[in-house]
Amino acid sequence: MKQPRRLPFLRIALLLAAAVALVAAFIWLAAQKPAAQGVEAPPLAGAPIGGDFALTDQDGGRVTNDSLKGRYRLVYFGYSFCPDVCPVDVQRMAQGLQRFEAANPAAAARVQPVFVTVDPARDTPAVLKDFVAAFHPRLVGLTGSEAEVDTAKRAYRVYAAKGEGTDAENYLMDHSAFIYLMDPDGKPMLYFERGDDAAAIAAGLAKWVR
Repeated sequence: MKQPRRLPFLRIALLLAAAVALVAAFIWLAAQKPAAQGVEAPPLAGAPIGGDFALTDQDGGRVTNDSLKGRYRLVYFGYSFCPDVCPVDVQRMAQGLQRFEAANPAAAARVQPVFVTVDPARDTPAVLKDFVAAFHPRLVGLTGSEAEVDTAKRAYRVYAAKGEGTDAENYLMDHSAFIYLMDPDGKPMLYFERGDDAAAIAAGLAKWVR
């Protein structure tokens, strides 16, 4: 049986490091832009992150950047077959939102949590329906064709590629992992890293969600 193509570990590490460096560069460039007098600008203000996409949610409905307008979004790219990192990251995102909901339910109601798969071949709407239900009742899971998912990945500057596996159905995905907070117009505000716990996410939401 033909074995799947294996990406050298060093190449994967370099690509992931490049993705992190790219986002860091966007943050630095955004920080150089002066904010309006007396108004603190979000850390990612002006960064070229986000944009048009058209994907399918866990119920078979179409979701686009425009259909989410008017709501803040917590956006995470991952995949449901991930054995460890993605479930932990999505749980942190959900728990951070839950803390914010407890402190400020009216503002929290304006925040839409979104999970976008980087593995559309396996993450069908039915698979995502079970996955997102385990984390938050309002979490939307998005999938689509490979081309549609690639468009969303490019818009959000997300790196993802197949890693090692034993066959075509059993493989891991290597991908960058940030939780983005986007404003009601779909513009980037800030991102949370893996080291940011639920309390840090709740604090970020409390600071920037109006």
